[in-house]
Amino acid sequence: MRQAQPRRTTTSFLTAALPIGSLALLFLAACNGSSDSSGGAGTNGAGAAGTTGSGAAGTTGSAGAGAAGTTGTAGTTGTTGTAGTTGAAGTSATGSAGSTGTGTAGTTGAAGRGGATGAAGRGGAAGTGTGTAGTTGTAGTTGSGGTSCSTPPAEGTLLGWATQSGSGVTTTTGGGSATPQTVTTVAALSAAAAGTNAAVIYVSGVLPNGIIKVGSNKTIVGVCGAEIHGHLDIVGSSNVIVRNIKVVGYSVGNCALDPTYDSTVGCSSGYDAITVEQSHHLWFDHDDISDGTDGNLDITLASDFVTVSWTKFHYTPRTDNTGSDSTGASGHRFCNLVGGGDNSPGDVGKLNITWHHNWWADNVVERQPRVRYGKNHLFNNLYTSAAANYCIRAGMDAQILADDNAFIGTKNPTQFNSAADQMTSYITFTNNLVMGGSGSAATGGGGTPFTTPPYTYTADATSGLQAAIQAGAGPH
Repeated sequence: MRQAQPRRTTTSFLTAALPIGSLALLFLAACNGSSDSSGGAGTNGAGAAGTTGSGAAGTTGSAGAGAAGTTGTAGTTGTTGTAGTTGAAGTSATGSAGSTGTGTAGTTGAAGRGGATGAAGRGGAAGTGTGTAGTTGTAGTTGSGGTSCSTPPAEGTLLGWATQSGSGVTTTTGGGSATPQTVTTVAALSAAAAGTNAAVIYVSGVLPNGIIKVGSNKTIVGVCGAEIHGHLDIVGSSNVIVRNIKVVGYSVGNCALDPTYDSTVGCSSGYDAITVEQSHHLWFDHDDISDGTDGNLDITLASDFVTVSWTKFHYTPRTDNTGSDSTGASGHRFCNLVGGGDNSPGDVGKLNITWHHNWWADNVVERQPRVRYGKNHLFNNLYTSAAANYCIRAGMDAQILADDNAFIGTKNPTQFNSAADQMTSYITFTNNLVMGGSGSAATGGGGTPFTTPPYTYTADATSGLQAAIQAGAGPH
């Protein structure tokens, strides 16, 4: 906020020893087999299955014509013993394609058809059975559809403050079971996200800079590498889920790129990547949030019941040492502000937020987060920004519980904003992993300790936390 306030298999026939009538029959059978076996798809194929089929059939080839005719009935179930094996091999390739679920895999499935074609040894009636086996191979293309990017990952399990009842809402469900609608433009997203009707909105592709206002009872989900650039505005809303999406603020390397930037003030004159004000029951999950002009995700003005999970925060390097809010060459790369100002009676008892499995990464300087008033619970988070002056800061009346986090090569895991703020706030710091870096973790304080959240959770061990979060945080 603005502060203050994605072959045909050639079968050899040994024609020299065969009478003309037999040759004619063989010619007709070969034509029929070719027609049944899906032509081009088989030629693609063969692959392993085709080679096996035509090998067996080829070697036994002309004999195969006889042999295949003899075993023709078996060919209808699998084609000539060996040909049946070939058909099964094609099916196996298809199965592999289904599990991989890629376009290539689908092609491999088609190769099953080729395998089936070769298998018949083009030997009479067996060719018909082979054609059927080839058709089964097409199941591989069905498998590729399973990985379509238009279907997002399944929603995870909601933990923390966003599960709690309050302000007329029992828990956070977003758009619930509303039929998903897909949007590909800023205008379409703005229209779908407005108002209070329940909506599940799939954002597809990269949306250019714009301002999107989000109403109540919405689930916004990224698909197909979705990115929202500019500013997401959640003001006076409730019951909102934003997940599996990348949100990039206006200031990628330069605060002056923000349309509201005032050089006399500095970066804090511009937009956050995401602003939350006077809103409650929100869940941000598996997002990537970066390059907000003022902040990345600021939660202020009596907002409440918020969970932020599996999200990566970071900045593109920039030098913002202009304006009255300048902090020097490091620039105004202040990530998460909770509570916009001191002496704000409306914030009392609000601003309760759970942060878990998040990653504060490259170039974050401060506010990971910086908290006023609320009971903020931070567990199983990862801090790796070597540029940071501090990680977690307690301001006026903050109650902070930080447990089972990993601080790797960064400074001051926790600190108080000032001596005066220390008198009204309290930091509980337990079971955390601190490696490298400098400074220290401030604990205690003159305020009320927050040690027992009103919800159930199980913290992961810190020993494998860094690898787990670096692999799991952000969109998938």
